Amino acid sequence: MSSTVFTGPVLSGNVLQSDGSGTYANVGGSTGTSNVGFVQMIQMSESASTGLVSTALTQAGTTTAYNTGMVIPAQSVITDIWVYVTAAISGAATLSIGTSTTSTELVSAIPAASLVVGQFTAGPTSAGAGALTQVNNWLNVSNTQDVPIYVKSSATGTGTFYVVVSYIQGINGFVAGQYT
Repeated sequence: MSSTVFTGPVLSGNVLQSDGSGTYANVGGSTGTSNVGFVQMIQMSESASTGLVSTALTQAGTTTAYNTGMVIPAQSVITDIWVYVTAAISGAATLSIGTSTTSTELVSAIPAASLVVGQFTAGPTSAGAGALTQVNNWLNVSNTQDVPIYVKSSATGTGTFYVVVSYIQGINGFVAGQYT
C-alpha cells in the first residue's frame, strides 16, 4: 500500500475565504461564509530500534524516559492521548507522558489501576497551577519548535502498551486563513 505525504497543516473546505455576504454555500458551492477546517492528525508510538510504527512499549524503570518516536509540529493543539494496554501495568507503577525526559508536561501519574488491558484516555492530571501548565501545553505544544513525546513509568514491570497522540497541526499560527 502506498501513502501520500503532505507538509501540512492540511485544511479542508469548499469556501476558502468569506465573501462578506453572511450566507452559507450550497452543496458544492464556493461562495459565502468560509467553511475551512483543519484536518486532525494522529501519530503512534514506534520502536526506537527498528523505527516500526505500532510497536508496543514496555514498562521500564524510573531512570529512563522512553522516546516514543512521535514528534508533534510546533503550534499544534493536542486533542487526545490514548494508551492501549496489551499487558497490564504491574505493581503500583504510574505512567506519565510529556515533551521531555521528565515526561510530566502533558500527563502525570496515571495510576496502574487505570492501566489494565484495554484503552485508556489520558488528559492533564496535575492539580492546581500544574494543571494549568499541562492544559496550556495541550493547547499549544510550542510556539517555536516541534516537540518529541516521551513516556515514563515510575517502576519496572511487565506492562506493555501503545501510545497514540491526536493533534491539529499548526493551528495556533493561523489567523484568518493566513499564517502570522
